[in-house]
Amino acid sequence: MESGTYRRIERVFLCDGDALIIPQKRLVQIMELIRVNIRGVKRVGTYANAKSVLRKTRDELTELKELGMGIIYLGVETGNAELLEKINKGVTYEQMVQAASRVKEAGIPLSVTVILGLGGKEKSLQHARDTSRILSDIDPDYAGALTLMIVPGTPLYEEYIKREFILPDQFGLLNELAIIIEGSNFSNCYFTSNHASNYLPVKARLPQEKESVVRMIHRVIEAGDAECLRPEYLRGL
Repeated sequence: MESGTYRRIERVFLCDGDALIIPQKRLVQIMELIRVNIRGVKRVGTYANAKSVLRKTRDELTELKELGMGIIYLGVETGNAELLEKINKGVTYEQMVQAASRVKEAGIPLSVTVILGLGGKEKSLQHARDTSRILSDIDPDYAGALTLMIVPGTPLYEEYIKREFILPDQFGLLNELAIIIEGSNFSNCYFTSNHASNYLPVKARLPQEKESVVRMIHRVIEAGDAECLRPEYLRGL
């Protein structure tokens, strides 16, 4: 393709679910190829999990940062130890915090995600409180809340059908969101719940806007008006 026949590309994302697991030598080659062949790229991003992060040394992560790695997305899901085991996350609370710390020490911006409803109605409060705790310990640059959507054919779906797992209703999920935001202590984090799975889009700079956004969520819960929430037919994974 001749120069000038395609639009300027400033961001590149390394697919698939965890490109950071690629051996360092090969990953460095990929980063160098991006820099040489796609002029003008300002940021390369990737998904990662805690296990793949912990396989990299801080120096290796710093090397990736110098080659253009501008953000790492880490799925935290929950801070509850029992739930981490149930969803087969494969890492502990402590390993998650350690991995996040290593990314931050390398100077790479960190974005993490958590999932509302993961503890079901029974463990809703424990899930929310423990998740606010792990977010505080990680202190990411960006944090996003998604809402659990139960997919047919999964073990959780079978529990759901048998009524062994009961998902909180919309306002129960919003209460989790309020608890997570209110209980989290961030240095400077951009927090969102604007993913398509969520009932109430939220965008807030924390801690600066913590009080106002928590008040807003509680007003919605107290009103109990489902009309102000995203309808089911617009929700998606």
